[in-house]
Amino acid sequence: MRGPAARQLALVALAGALVSTGAAAPPTAASPQAPAKVPVAAGYGGAVASVDADASAAGIAVLRSGGNAVDAAIATAAALGVTEPYSAGIGGGGYFVYYDARSRRVHTIDGRETAPATATEALFQENGLPIPFAEGQTSGLGVGVPGTPATWKSALDAWGTRPLGKLLKPAEKLARDGFTVDGTFRAQTELNQDRFKDFPATSKLFLPGGALPVVGSTFKNPDLAATYAELGRKGTGALYRGPLAEDIVRAVRTPPVDPAATRKVRPGDLTTGDLRAYATKRQDPTRVGYRGLDVYSMAPSSSGGTTVGEALNILEGTDLSKLSESQYLHRFIEASRISFADRGRWVGDPAAVKVPTRELLSQRFADSRACLIAPDRTLTSPLAPGDPRNPAPCATTGRAAPTTYEGENTTHLTAADRWGNVVSYTLTIESTGGSAITVPGRGFLLNNELTDFSFAPAAPGVPDPNLPGPGKRPRSSMSPTIVLENGRPLLAVGSPGGATIITTVLQTLTGHLDRGLPLVDAIAAPRASQRNQTTTELEPGLWNSPLRAELEAIGQGFRQNPEIGAATGVQRLPDGRWLAAAETSRRGGGSAMVVHPHGRP
Repeated sequence: MRGPAARQLALVALAGALVSTGAAAPPTAASPQAPAKVPVAAGYGGAVASVDADASAAGIAVLRSGGNAVDAAIATAAALGVTEPYSAGIGGGGYFVYYDARSRRVHTIDGRETAPATATEALFQENGLPIPFAEGQTSGLGVGVPGTPATWKSALDAWGTRPLGKLLKPAEKLARDGFTVDGTFRAQTELNQDRFKDFPATSKLFLPGGALPVVGSTFKNPDLAATYAELGRKGTGALYRGPLAEDIVRAVRTPPVDPAATRKVRPGDLTTGDLRAYATKRQDPTRVGYRGLDVYSMAPSSSGGTTVGEALNILEGTDLSKLSESQYLHRFIEASRISFADRGRWVGDPAAVKVPTRELLSQRFADSRACLIAPDRTLTSPLAPGDPRNPAPCATTGRAAPTTYEGENTTHLTAADRWGNVVSYTLTIESTGGSAITVPGRGFLLNNELTDFSFAPAAPGVPDPNLPGPGKRPRSSMSPTIVLENGRPLLAVGSPGGATIITTVLQTLTGHLDRGLPLVDAIAAPRASQRNQTTTELEPGLWNSPLRAELEAIGQGFRQNPEIGAATGVQRLPDGRWLAAAETSRRGGGSAMVVHPHGRP
């Protein structure tokens, strides 16, 4: 069983559960009590899924008032900047993928951060050697020009229906009145406690009195509320010029470190000119055909669209629905390994390096790589890349290079509206807690996104398209994805997780489209992540499964990861309802909401 038939049976299996689990937003976006988290909901009028209930509620409130999916996505993202400040916010960037129901076209916005104009390939080197990652992470050196506010403006100018000031109001109120601290927020604060305490503005905000926030307490951020109010009045340009821009540059060039701190915090070279020069990019999405569907995602500077797309092309030659669970996972792992090998060699910022995007996504290239996969043996990593410009069956080209480190935090949201417009939006400040530098008096953390560059070539003598450069965008793995069936949206999905984003999206897509899992179950399924590394990461559900031994018997090697990704998705059901789906447990569970869960208005 495969393709549409498998999906239809999955929808039938899910229908009964949805009768009792449909979740609507509360009457207003900021209730005195936080709305409950529900991981799946179905109904009419539109849908929003995110990791946080307050944020999803902000988006649903916009849909209920007549706004569209773009408006709802921006309201949700702004609220996530309050409740998920260690994952995203106006100090970071991201990628916005939009399906326009009127034209039946998919559009994208590259809102990735950029390096200063003075950046060179040696940005993270000293005396010819790479500096420790921690010194790049917690520094002004790792901060790129934020792209999130400019992304909001680009999206609203092109497709929105509501003014920014109105869309920021729910988040502004949430920041001013506060939200309820949960276990995830406390745990992430604790993870960053040693870094945060070295920056007085960060410590004052997130460690008041030097203590961790208490689960169940109310967390307020009046400085961020004031910053949102300023952006609402003046527009997002206020972040790129004027007093706010000057505050950002000052924090980067002279990091506001506690004089008693012993941490080595390197300054960055960001200037007000770098902020003024920032611009988002409108560009064509990536597209591959898969099982009769059209899968759209983000083109470089993200590697998400090319790497997920290549892996899908590799897997399409096998009927995954007929394989045993262990053989399905084996194929998934090997396709991931191969596509990551090719990503590392060929994908970077296309404004700075030549990226063969069309060739990487060609079926001819995928077929030449798929023949490397055998059912009874495992490829060895690091695997050498192929040459998409001159594909040769089962051939590799040049020397192998390992996959460089990429931080694992970010957030993803998906939204759909009554007219059939869909948004898949991934945004980030890179590491959990970003650079750890809060802009004094402004209430938000700055990113450490430039650490997504390779600090030095991944392997000596091997070309690396992801070295730093002036104004360059670091390679990303963010993979906001929209799948169309006959020109109309079938589903949208995405995830945080650094380089594991790619494997999370790929596994969710194949779990749903090929293996017949309902979307919420495909999201909840235990994950594996192979990124052209010696071993594959497994979540406990697979680590503790008999499947591990079956895969080890054919040469697979594993290491354990307690949690991989935190996906959300929306899906158009055959009866015209929207389904929203989120995590059942990862990051404390996600929040799926629809406008009208019990029938048409």
